Amino acid sequence: MSVPDLAANKLNPPGTPVNPEEAKHVKLFHPFQQKSVKIHNRIGVSPMCMYSSVRGHLNDYHILHYGSFALKGAGLIIIEASGVVPEGRITPQCSGLWNDDQIKDLKRIVDVIKSQGSTPGIQIAHAGRKASMSPPFKGDYLENEADGGWPNNVVGPSDVPFADHYAQPRALTKEQIKSIVRSFADAAVRADKAGIEVLEIHGAHGYLIGNFLSGHSNKRTDEYGGSYENRTRFGLEVVKAVRAVWPTSKPLWIRISCTDYVNPDPMGHDPNGWDIYQSIEFAKEVKRLGVDLIDCSSGGNIKGVKYPAVPMYQVQFAEAIRRHAQIDTAAVGLIVEGKDAEDILRKEKADFILVGREFLRDNEFVLVSAQEFDVNITWPNQYSWAVKKARRHNTTKGSDEKTTIP
Repeated sequence: MSVPDLAANKLNPPGTPVNPEEAKHVKLFHPFQQKSVKIHNRIGVSPMCMYSSVRGHLNDYHILHYGSFALKGAGLIIIEASGVVPEGRITPQCSGLWNDDQIKDLKRIVDVIKSQGSTPGIQIAHAGRKASMSPPFKGDYLENEADGGWPNNVVGPSDVPFADHYAQPRALTKEQIKSIVRSFADAAVRADKAGIEVLEIHGAHGYLIGNFLSGHSNKRTDEYGGSYENRTRFGLEVVKAVRAVWPTSKPLWIRISCTDYVNPDPMGHDPNGWDIYQSIEFAKEVKRLGVDLIDCSSGGNIKGVKYPAVPMYQVQFAEAIRRHAQIDTAAVGLIVEGKDAEDILRKEKADFILVGREFLRDNEFVLVSAQEFDVNITWPNQYSWAVKKARRHNTTKGSDEKTTIP
């Protein structure tokens, strides 16, 4: 089935200012250019797992889900974490990109996103020791084989489980490590064939790359464990392999957790684990390998640590990496107001804004943010009669957070 072009027009899709000169004072609605890819505004949909795939294949649900964001003006839509191997999924219902049969289903989503003028991205991932779990809305338990899980085939850098009710991982052999590196590169090739424009490597939230980065989860004694140089080796090998096959004309991003939160001070040192200082050095190294942007998240690798879950609590990491590694960054995490997103860009704390759960609560986040600033932006033709009636229902207000930069 062909996808009709529903956008207002090719040059001025939903989410772009009708008169760019009149919107020059609002950075959220400035285009964002990397390589040959031009994103029409600086608001993107953060990758969020929907746990609705069948054998890794995207389906009609995803058409509706991602299409709604494109229709409502999101500049970039990053499709959820997609496993580079079957056992690299978080749950049996997670998306995958480990075989060529999955390309056509991904391309359906890509075509819908592009039909509205938005830019399609995807996050490729390996869940490491947090694999074979249940979708969170069903509970928090290890899936068995009868229900599609692989509890005896969960892997990590070491045999240290994430928590008591998670799988007992097997430490990867060096040959298995090399195979997973190749799988990341193969998934990147498939993403390109499907028409993806921005590729993001998932190195955050306690999944495989993050497992290797942190000494709290990486207890290896070979060249992949111990020192900072050894712990970052796997992640750098993945980046190098992916950049070698990903078109040079397209941006490559990586999401990292900037701290494990073992130190109560988010900007403090944790030399035996993972902290903002090591994240800055890692950002410098992946930049040299051809990464174009660091998506700055945090946590997820250690069970039971406390998070400073206040609005914009992760922006300080994006600002620190942007300043010290001299690379573009994306801010993410409890960004729920357009004015806060604009403030982040205006104060040069980040170059791009990724919004997650607020898009689930309000898929008109882009359109309503424009109304907050009295910016006349293009709406979908079919919705244009409702422009003056749109109202924001979420009254949660952000707060200015004091940022301490190392």
